[in-house]
Amino acid sequence: MTESVLIGIISIIILFALILAGVHIAIALGATSFFSVLILSNFKVKVALSVVSGAAYSAIRDYSFVVLPLFLAMGVFMSHSGAAQKLFESANYLLRRIPGGLGIATVVSNAIFAAVTGVSVASAAVFSKVAMPEMVRHKYEKNFAVGSVAGSSVLGMLIPPSTLMIIYGMQAEESIGNLFMAGILPGIVLACIMAVYIVIRSVLNPKLIGREVDANGKAVPIDWSKQEKPNMKHIILGPLPTIILIIVVMGGIWGGTFTPYEAAAIGCAGSLIISLANGMRWTGLKMVIRETSSSGASILLLLICATMYSRMLTMSGLVNFVSEAIISLHLPAIELILLFCLVLLFLGCILDSTSILLLTCPLIIPVLRGMDVDMIWFGIIMIVVVEMGLLTPPFGMVVFSVDASVDKSVGLTVGGIFAGSMPYLFLMAILVAIMMAFPSLVTWLPSIM
Repeated sequence: MTESVLIGIISIIILFALILAGVHIAIALGATSFFSVLILSNFKVKVALSVVSGAAYSAIRDYSFVVLPLFLAMGVFMSHSGAAQKLFESANYLLRRIPGGLGIATVVSNAIFAAVTGVSVASAAVFSKVAMPEMVRHKYEKNFAVGSVAGSSVLGMLIPPSTLMIIYGMQAEESIGNLFMAGILPGIVLACIMAVYIVIRSVLNPKLIGREVDANGKAVPIDWSKQEKPNMKHIILGPLPTIILIIVVMGGIWGGTFTPYEAAAIGCAGSLIISLANGMRWTGLKMVIRETSSSGASILLLLICATMYSRMLTMSGLVNFVSEAIISLHLPAIELILLFCLVLLFLGCILDSTSILLLTCPLIIPVLRGMDVDMIWFGIIMIVVVEMGLLTPPFGMVVFSVDASVDKSVGLTVGGIFAGSMPYLFLMAILVAIMMAFPSLVTWLPSIM
């Protein structure tokens, strides 16, 4: 082990120490990278400053980064447009006769809403306000109900457009359009797995969904003729603009009508029109601009600092050292990926999804690419495993988003939300196993695009 490699290892240890101490991830990345390069260059300040300025210039000047703020704006517009409420009302009516229909409606609504938001935390916040009151009114068991909200919100990062897919695509230098297509089938399969889980739990224990039971423990049938009938015009037409927007954006990418960058612009314009048609005015527009600017600036700053970090690792020789060390173990690619998934799960307990991608991609991608692993397939697996971290204690960003958004009169605790979300971690692990056993689930759509 050379001195420069040792410096690289120490810098990573210091980086994690700073993050655990509460230092913002971007500042920790930038500061650690700068001082490590300073040491590696024998304290030549001009060299260190050159790396900083070069990273700031080159990290986000690529034209492809335009998709990030545009898809973010699209998601924020839809979050404030009332689209989630209309999706949920329609799904709830159509699925009401199925055991656990409200929970399944939450999963289905989240899956559709994911195709216009791309951020899991936003989906969790929206559906905490939309779905939870309805499930509480129908006497659903609180932890079971909130689990369907928190668990299904992870679909936001898996079903395209996804912020994590964009970031991974930049780090791995892979097609964002291919990544978007690759996430569609796994997202649908995960939504189906979650829906089946809710049905099984509801049938086995009807009290979870507020149903009365007879002497044999079976649910007492509901007289649907006495149920209040909703406005069918709203049920049919309410979610239609959102569905049309999804078809236009994703269908256009898949069919080659326009690029992901053009799709982002069309999606942003479409979501603006939908929001205005639903009553958004200047105050709401300012809120959308503020949220998009804040989120976009934060992510772009992270990408600049991550580029500094990546260059520092390359200068230290740590990337080559790690690659050679892993290759010398002669592990099959699948075993190496499983080992890496465990590392990602651990990191998910203490870091957010974006930070995990930016920290780990520079180290693992060169290794797997050298082993001829399909980087699109691996990217989707990585995103699912990273998303599992959104539900794991003590960090669990989705859990805290739900806790901050749900009505306090419900009486939920953070521990209760974590408990309700735990089964969904196992459901996501099932999806990872399916993708590893059947890679074509991920690779088929991109291959015919």
